[in-house]
Amino acid sequence: MNLDELQAVARAIVAPQKGVLAADESGPTIKKRFDTIAVESTEKSRRRYREIMFTAESIERYIGGVILYDETLRQSTRDGTPFPQLLAGRGIIPGIKVDQGAKPLALCPGEKVTEGLDGLRERLVEYHGLGAQFAKWRAVIDIDAHDLPSPFGIHANAHALARYAALCQEVGLVPIVEPEVLMDGAHDVERCEAVTARALEAVFAELDAHGVGLEGVLLKPNMVVAGKKSTRQAGVQEVAEATLRCLRRHVPAAVPGIVFLSGGQSAEEATAHLSAMNAMGPHPWQVSFSYGRALQAPVLAAWRGHEANAAAAQAALLERARLNGLARDGAYGPEMESAG
Repeated sequence: MNLDELQAVARAIVAPQKGVLAADESGPTIKKRFDTIAVESTEKSRRRYREIMFTAESIERYIGGVILYDETLRQSTRDGTPFPQLLAGRGIIPGIKVDQGAKPLALCPGEKVTEGLDGLRERLVEYHGLGAQFAKWRAVIDIDAHDLPSPFGIHANAHALARYAALCQEVGLVPIVEPEVLMDGAHDVERCEAVTARALEAVFAELDAHGVGLEGVLLKPNMVVAGKKSTRQAGVQEVAEATLRCLRRHVPAAVPGIVFLSGGQSAEEATAHLSAMNAMGPHPWQVSFSYGRALQAPVLAAWRGHEANAAAAQAALLERARLNGLARDGAYGPEMESAG
């Protein structure tokens, strides 16, 4: 696949009103989600939960791509249709999470680096054969008021992201590059903006050094928000302005789209921030979403593991996706949450 073909896939994922459903939770993470609704996490329950989402009527209007987990990429619907085939048949591009998690960065207390580069080329070839057209790798950047992250911690994660992205493009997959500055801690919004800027600058320097074609990349960054423990939480407009200022300074216009992670925000907060940013457009890149919890929390609450609730769960996903589709046009308002 050449760069023009990669760019076409990237653009299709972030087509107008569309974004990404992140359904790539690892085994421990999906167990935590299921624990909140008292559902046992088994292969059967995980498969059925994902099937309910992937077969929800009309979600293709708002969902351009779905990130799958290794197990999910290999699963099928009850009638035997592989999930990647099901999604592709609906015009939704299937993708795959390929990193193997963030581990402590040696000799750097409090910092982590994402592992999974060993054997990645071979895994990417297999995933491509199973129907994936894009991939995702998440780097975790811890932040505090003064010392974290270190310059080396940022560099180590940026370098790994670039190596991953180059391998993806080599085998014909669009890489989603995710440098997440965490919103844990007590830092203010200004500190988050400064660290996010440093992380983005390092990532794009490494992508350039590795020869990655930016036209065939999607960026999945955090929004610029204060830490959860901060005494001053920024309002919606302040978050939108700080985030866009940071992106305009550090994200090249060649990137087709930015698909924000929700990063612990509520579904309503993530949608409001996205809408505020799009209302300030146009932008050099598509400004979209790649949400996990912010799309799935209402689905889990409606489903609760009961087959009789499947239709309600699908309706909850469609409604959340619709609201984010409106946010892609800067047309979402909080009053829509109760309007249905």
